[in-house]
Amino acid sequence: MKQGKLIIFSAPSGAGKTTIVKHLLQKFPNLSFSISATTRELRGSEQNNADYYFISKEDFLHKVAHQEFVEFEEVYNGTFYGTLRSEIQRIWNEGKHVIFDIDVEGGLRLKRKYEEDALAIFVQPPSLAVLKERLTGRGTDSVEKLQERFEKAEKELAYADKFDVVLKNYDLEIACAEAEVLVMEFLNK
Repeated sequence: MKQGKLIIFSAPSGAGKTTIVKHLLQKFPNLSFSISATTRELRGSEQNNADYYFISKEDFLHKVAHQEFVEFEEVYNGTFYGTLRSEIQRIWNEGKHVIFDIDVEGGLRLKRKYEEDALAIFVQPPSLAVLKERLTGRGTDSVEKLQERFEKAEKELAYADKFDVVLKNYDLEIACAEAEVLVMEFLNK
């Protein structure tokens, strides 16, 4: 059973990690996206088994009890996210490396578990004010949910120095180009 590498992108919600990961997936055919499991509801045009594995809270907790997750967390009150062991193995079985778009604490847990086989990248937004503008501009969350995301983002920004690399996303085109270099260097080690 061959093991590939893991490339972990973490950031507060709205920092641009998803956009960067999608860019990298187009550039590197040997990468495959790790689909996280979550108990939250679908938003907008999201699709089950593509954007997330949307499962019930009961099913999620059953999988926790049976140690089916590499990492999991109650990211927001009553809303769980996690990485299934079977998801990583599925990608490795395809002969590919795994790329993650994951919350900050989950990203650090993966890095601790896989150590030198993982590259943990923190996507740094230009400022908390810009982050708030991006999240508000999405129009997908209630005022209460936005406030919860803002509070979490403030805490998450303090974790940046615990990652292997801090990628500044002040200009998306530049951030994507820098991410390409980071991924290429890591995969060629």
